[in-house]
Amino acid sequence: MNRDELRAFLLAKPGAWEDFPFGPDSAVIKVRSKMFALIPLGASGVEVVLKCDPHWAILLRDTYPAVTTAWHFNKRHWNAVHLDDSIPPDEVREMIDHSYTLVVKNLSRAERDELAAT
Repeated sequence: MNRDELRAFLLAKPGAWEDFPFGPDSAVIKVRSKMFALIPLGASGVEVVLKCDPHWAILLRDTYPAVTTAWHFNKRHWNAVHLDDSIPPDEVREMIDHSYTLVVKNLSRAERDELAAT
């Protein structure tokens, strides 16, 4: 998955939009006002930071060397995923879906209802 494919997949999620609150080198993908992914644009390779259930985060880090703790993020809840083709694309998409679902689950009921209507 290259950076353009990653960005397109992230932004195809209902209510997803791109923001640059940390400057031009980090694309933050949000649903409503909550971040569910960050793409470091200055990195030499393609990487995405994703929210993750703490137990699954550990399992992913133990399974894939390309999944590490995310720098400057809560290490328990956020993983950095280096897209170096060592992780099957379906697994990467599952990680993205999981991050999105975790964030949506914590939105208000009204926000979730608005998303469901789109």
